[in-house]
Amino acid sequence: MGDMFLLGLAIGGLIAAFIVIRLTSGQDHQRTLARMEAKLDALLKHHGIHFNPYKDVPPSVVEVLRRGRKIEAIKEYRRLTGAGLKEAKYFVEEVWRRSTPRD
Repeated sequence: MGDMFLLGLAIGGLIAAFIVIRLTSGQDHQRTLARMEAKLDALLKHHGIHFNPYKDVPPSVVEVLRRGRKIEAIKEYRRLTGAGLKEAKYFVEEVWRRSTPRD
């Protein structure tokens, strides 16, 4: 299968996950999203596609995140982009979540 097909499949999976999440509530969201991400991770790994969670993240933010300092990373992201607190917090937490290995 071609990489474009797999990319389309992955995107379709994410869209499906977000639809399911919108239809569920509370902790069900996290469990559903975690299952979908695990399946997408397995699919990407099986086909040898490397996922870089730090792609498109400013290098100084990556550096701070790798030291485990999320609040400092949020401040740095805001300084670099002019983003509001809520947007910066969401962005940094998503990068953190995607880059942290799951069991």
